[in-house]
Amino acid sequence: MPDRDPQPVERQLPTDEASDLLALVREIAQREIAPKAAEEEDAGRFPREVFTLLSRSGLLGLPYDSEYGGGDQPYEVYLQVLEELAAVRLTVGLGVSVHTLASYGLATYGTKQQQVEHLPAMLGGGLLGAYCLSEPASGSDAASLRTKAVRDGDEWVITGTKAWITHGGIADFYTVMARTGEDGPRGITAFLVPGDAPGLSGASPEKKMGMKGSPTAQVHLDGVRVGDDRRIGEEGQGFSIALSALDSGRLGIAACAIGVAQAALDEAVAYAGQRRQFGRPIADFQGLRFMIADMATQIEAGRALYLAAARLKDAGRPFSKQAAMAKLHCTDTAMKVTTDAVQILGGYGYTADFPAERYMREAKVLQIVEGTNQIQRMVIARHVAGPEGR
Repeated sequence: MPDRDPQPVERQLPTDEASDLLALVREIAQREIAPKAAEEEDAGRFPREVFTLLSRSGLLGLPYDSEYGGGDQPYEVYLQVLEELAAVRLTVGLGVSVHTLASYGLATYGTKQQQVEHLPAMLGGGLLGAYCLSEPASGSDAASLRTKAVRDGDEWVITGTKAWITHGGIADFYTVMARTGEDGPRGITAFLVPGDAPGLSGASPEKKMGMKGSPTAQVHLDGVRVGDDRRIGEEGQGFSIALSALDSGRLGIAACAIGVAQAALDEAVAYAGQRRQFGRPIADFQGLRFMIADMATQIEAGRALYLAAARLKDAGRPFSKQAAMAKLHCTDTAMKVTTDAVQILGGYGYTADFPAERYMREAKVLQIVEGTNQIQRMVIARHVAGPEGR
């Protein structure tokens, strides 16, 4: 098998504008992100300048309204942008997905006045967002969150701790879910909190297996005051806003997972074509060829699944079940494909001299974030078999 560079993914895009957009993303990824990705991940360095560039290039608000600085792009296109970014560096792809998630509440449920005031800076003004739902004692059971917001005249005073927050401590704004009423999901309200609000602080970033360049930290809110004009939606509507955001966010995670899996496959194919044993490339051996065929097939299936869900969303149709399926299948695929890539590279795959081991470490977190894959199976089963305990 001759040596060759990985071939770009063949994409079915709805417009010429979308094709030009993907070409721009590939150019930025190869020129600005790829050369430093391995070194910066190893050093745990967050590439804030890359996000500034993406914002200036119109890539941080792609699925939102151009009236407020967004890109007016369908999810079908936006997710493929995420895939391209994640294939080069997951810290960047996932970071864009989280920023989009953090912007979702205001972009979808905010008042016209709120959107005019805040969205242009959030979508195209260089700001970076974070999404605050999980807490130290409420992860999968998010409706049991304890962070409180107490009304004081025209302000709310927010106190509590959020956990596992991507961009925690460095974000310019936080979409925070806090309890304003009764226990359970109906007592939760969403707020847009500035990153420099007095009383808000980030803890030291977690020491993680992978994605070391992406800060994940607890966020402490110690009597943080925000005006009622920063409440998103109605009082008690926060949990439904959070779940709606997560349906869309899970598609972002699925796309990022396929990006990582594609990068691992490309690395494995390139290595197998160059590595010679017993007088021929190891890519000639049936055992490895079958592994590569399975890897490629699962990636294509995952890509088709997340795009099918995206097209449902773009058409305004229900897509919660399909989003859970896409998140489940694509992240499991990423874990399997990256593990197989390490195996194909053998001893070299276990060293940091090749990116396969980094892809494998990064893939694991995608099975956990924005609803573990066990939670995705619960969501899917409820759609297919009905609620539990009927």
